[in-house]
Amino acid sequence: MPIFVTKSFMPPRDEYIKYIEKIYDCGILTNQGPFVRELEQKMRDLLGVENFHYVTNGTIALQFALSALGINDGEVITTPFSYVATASSILWQRCKPVFCDIEGDNFTIDVDKIEKKITSRTRAIMPVHVFGYACDVDKIQQIADNYGLKVIYDGAHAFASKYKGKSLLDYGDVSTCSFHATKLFHTVEGGACIVRDKDVSDKLELQKRFGHNMDNHYMLGINGKQSEMHAAMGLANFPYIGKIIEERRRVSDLYDNILLNSVGRPKKQADLQYNYAYYPVVFKNEYELENVFSALQKEDIFPRRYFFPSLNKLPYLKGHKCPVSESISSRIACLPLYADLQNSDVERIADIVKSTVKNKIR
Repeated sequence: MPIFVTKSFMPPRDEYIKYIEKIYDCGILTNQGPFVRELEQKMRDLLGVENFHYVTNGTIALQFALSALGINDGEVITTPFSYVATASSILWQRCKPVFCDIEGDNFTIDVDKIEKKITSRTRAIMPVHVFGYACDVDKIQQIADNYGLKVIYDGAHAFASKYKGKSLLDYGDVSTCSFHATKLFHTVEGGACIVRDKDVSDKLELQKRFGHNMDNHYMLGINGKQSEMHAAMGLANFPYIGKIIEERRRVSDLYDNILLNSVGRPKKQADLQYNYAYYPVVFKNEYELENVFSALQKEDIFPRRYFFPSLNKLPYLKGHKCPVSESISSRIACLPLYADLQNSDVERIADIVKSTVKNKIR
């Protein structure tokens, strides 16, 4: 069987079917149904946050964050080392993404370079907790406060990571998350906004439901609601979050033991409780990466390049040069990581990587 970079966790079939049967019994499919509300409350309790909004995906969550904060023009400082949705959400909100290079330890935005990017048109900073590693949240907030800017964290990878004792999603004016099928916790498709200010939270709640409540219309909105079917998958997966993370840790630790000193790895912060969302490895150069990919693919093993290319190199963005991001993006990849990946397969993958790097086979 092929081994892909990830595999969606599936709860026991009968447990999911029980939720589906309840949906059939009550006939409620959408419009903030009981399962959506239940999942939102469970997430508030789990993450220790007050204002949690379950939405259709992680990209629309970023757009809601910008819109609810009143950011519909100007510039948003962000990172070039991320999935394209980070930049495209800014563009969809008629703003301009301004790319700030990353640092080389855990590939998050380089806080020492942010201030040089601030202009009179800057409205917000949108950093990314890449691979579930924490941005320098304290310094970012200090910069934002000094310049009167909003902070929106793209936390698509950050679910269940904790920093300084609290959820990594509980920083900034708004943090967003993705519950896409590829994530460690998923609802097939889905996303979330975690909002600090109650007024902003209330605005976002209306915006995701066309801007009205029953017959009372308050503002422009769109359809960002989630369905009961998706929420049911989340509720069925919810009891297994701890097990999923522990199994992913098992895989990561085994990779660590075998690949020690063979590949580069991000540096985890001392105050971070990591979620094991991904297993990124950095090679010496793109040539070495291509050798490893070729060797793995011959064995039906399919890692993936996260993130390539650096977003400032996209033809419709053409941002300023970001040499650290451009270098890292050309030689980084994520190895297969999921809860039921067997130790024997992890060992086989790691041995192929290690031997290919050592022997420099084309």
